Amino acid sequence: MSDVYAEPATAGDPTDPATLARYTTLRLGGPAGRLEIAGDAAQIVLKVQEAEAREQAVLVLAGGSNVVIGDQGFPGTVVLVRSRGFQVVAEDGDTVTVRVEAGEPWDDLVAATVERGWSGLECLSGIPGSAGATPIQNVGAYGQEVAETIVAVEAYDRTRREVVRIAAADCGFVYRGSIFKYSDRWVVLTVDFRLTRSQLSGPVRYAELARALGVEVGDRVPLADARATVRKLRAGKGMVLDAADPDTWSVGSFFTNPVLPGEVFEQVRERAADLGQPPHWPGADGTVKVSAAWLIDKAGFGKGYAGPEGVAISSKHTLALTNRSGTASTAALVALAREIRDGVQSRFGVTLHPEPVLINCTI
Repeated sequence: MSDVYAEPATAGDPTDPATLARYTTLRLGGPAGRLEIAGDAAQIVLKVQEAEAREQAVLVLAGGSNVVIGDQGFPGTVVLVRSRGFQVVAEDGDTVTVRVEAGEPWDDLVAATVERGWSGLECLSGIPGSAGATPIQNVGAYGQEVAETIVAVEAYDRTRREVVRIAAADCGFVYRGSIFKYSDRWVVLTVDFRLTRSQLSGPVRYAELARALGVEVGDRVPLADARATVRKLRAGKGMVLDAADPDTWSVGSFFTNPVLPGEVFEQVRERAADLGQPPHWPGADGTVKVSAAWLIDKAGFGKGYAGPEGVAISSKHTLALTNRSGTASTAALVALAREIRDGVQSRFGVTLHPEPVLINCTI
């Protein structure tokens, strides 16, 4: 997420720990015990080490676009990552390897790669967050995942107390996950992406995007066209941050699409016989990925479905849970998430799992 959306919404000292809500796209979260700003990789490491020396827990926060922080906040040290920039570190034939600072706003990076004629990230346009967050959840959209282009991640290893470089093959990338997601051992400092020198996108893999572009799945299009179309599609779903649009006061998709064994998917189809065919995609080893948005909608939770205190499902997309009032509590959002999860479980026998990282709260 670009930090323009993460900076305090009200005037005052930006390090005031009164509330972490001002540093998250949900605009939710209680106080920090201590707030530190790190402007480069060395400062990130130093701030983490200093917190450890004080025997404090550490939360590293950049764009705040994929985190839900409880109303009690975080009693330890919150390190705000504000490192910026990228540089070419290797060139080999038609490829270029770009090293990106963890705090670089993601969509700014994607825009820069498209402008330079570097293909590989164009379908990830419009996604909020920082570059350093992308390997953590293996960010993906419209047929692309960062795991396809990441070469290595530089991180501070809090166990070994040293900076390490982790090859992509050792990052444990899976659908919306990695070794970094549920562990505080590693603090991402930089990410290396290997991109292709081309004015054309990679083959368009996502049917919705292909239709919007007026091409067939597998075709390639100019990078700028791919980026503009992806951003338009995302904006139509409330998935491009807009300070004036409460539908974007969210973490994007709150639940991941469930990946089910084949026999479980058949059970879902039987339960959904009166509703039509669930949108689904075949996976490895006979698994099937099913649309969480469809399950949520057909379980009775449509667009705009309201919970307590002004939280609601987005009016544009069933996967986004929003703090529409701007004054709700995390407890209210969590209550809505639980209601949806339990409703889907009751209707289809499928348990949905949250995509964002939950800090001092749970569903």
